[in-house]
Amino acid sequence: MLTGMVVGEVLGVLLGVDANVGGVGFAMIMLIVATDWLRRKGKFPKPSEEGVLFWSAMYIPIVVAMASTQNVFKAITGGPMALLAGLGALVAGAALVPVVARIGEPAEPLPPLTEDEKQAV
Repeated sequence: MLTGMVVGEVLGVLLGVDANVGGVGFAMIMLIVATDWLRRKGKFPKPSEEGVLFWSAMYIPIVVAMASTQNVFKAITGGPMALLAGLGALVAGAALVPVVARIGEPAEPLPPLTEDEKQAV
């Protein structure tokens, strides 16, 4: 997380923006890459995997909370650059969905939950 925040701060300085630019996103990308690497090496303990799954589930609410603190009105009235950046991110994200969906081999579906797992939920 700290590395991602530093990368976001540095990117903000390089772009001339007085803000952290994508620090949480960079942190999540690094987390995904690191966990994948550890899984492939067989060095990723089950409790750690469960912790990463928890924080992966928390990512969207955290980003929504962070976005809600932004001054949207000022961004829109500040000029077309904010709108172009938002539309650019939207188009790039939409264009990358099929690309990301093709990564890896198709996997078997998860088995049904056991009675113990159902009770734990």
